[in-house]
Amino acid sequence: MEIKNLNLFFKGEETDYQALFDINLSLRKGELHALVGESGCGKSITAMSVMRLLPKSAFIKSGEIIFNGNDLLKYKESEMRELRGNKIALIPQDPMTSLNPLYTIGNQLTEAIKAHSKVTERQALRKAREVMDMVKISEYEKKLSFYPHEFSGGMRQRIIIAMALACNAELIIADEPTTALDVTIQKQIMDLIAEIQKDLGTTVLLISHDLALISNYAEKITVMYAGHIVEEAEKEEFFKNTLHPYSTALINSLPASSGPGSKLKPIAGAPPSIQENIPGCKFYPRCENFEVGLCDTKIPELREKSVNHFDACLKNA
Repeated sequence: MEIKNLNLFFKGEETDYQALFDINLSLRKGELHALVGESGCGKSITAMSVMRLLPKSAFIKSGEIIFNGNDLLKYKESEMRELRGNKIALIPQDPMTSLNPLYTIGNQLTEAIKAHSKVTERQALRKAREVMDMVKISEYEKKLSFYPHEFSGGMRQRIIIAMALACNAELIIADEPTTALDVTIQKQIMDLIAEIQKDLGTTVLLISHDLALISNYAEKITVMYAGHIVEEAEKEEFFKNTLHPYSTALINSLPASSGPGSKLKPIAGAPPSIQENIPGCKFYPRCENFEVGLCDTKIPELREKSVNHFDACLKNA
């Protein structure tokens, strides 16, 4: 999949506000690619653009989203419904609210399978058993008759991953898949996603704010800030030679980066809202390397600073 020059706006009462600025993102087949940044930086709305599941107030003004050679922005809604869950699957943020509490897990899995595949009830049930086994849910035969409330958060997330696998999706978008889970379960879920990605050759776009978590799983990292991509590199290169001040600040704010007995180093301030009109680099009000007359006047461009390492800092030109 490839996103090209994507520009997205939200409608306001008097004016429209831009939320995504010329987003360019390329996913290699079978790759686990992490999209990283603080809440509100544009990660999830980028994912929802791919799924064409935007809120009514949002609209894409320009750009392309190429999947298997076709621009998804030109698809009719009926064509997108066929694609969603079939070729592209979403693992949403909150496993607690993503399943229908009125239906059993078996009902929900078989309905998802039948919606995207021409199979009988028996074939759908057989596939449901297969994917429950794939996501390591023990006694799955019995648990197909359970309701969502009878599962823990981690088990519900496994079921949602099973739904993503049920129709052999080529691309899985995992939007903060471990947010509501404790640390031990987070690792189990991420190990499961990574295992599926490797074993089945599935492409995974992992959206996260947790650099410590994704450092063990991602092959490539893209960092977003205020609707802009500010850095992109292979994982080893990214952590070895971080270029953008925002990426550096994210790494420095990790507990492991502070060292024993030292204080955490948070990033000052907060990400801007889309209503704020910040001239120049949008990160400059929080940047320790800010230069008057440069960072507050000129809009930075994402440029290749070394082989496959892209950065959008004016001072790194």
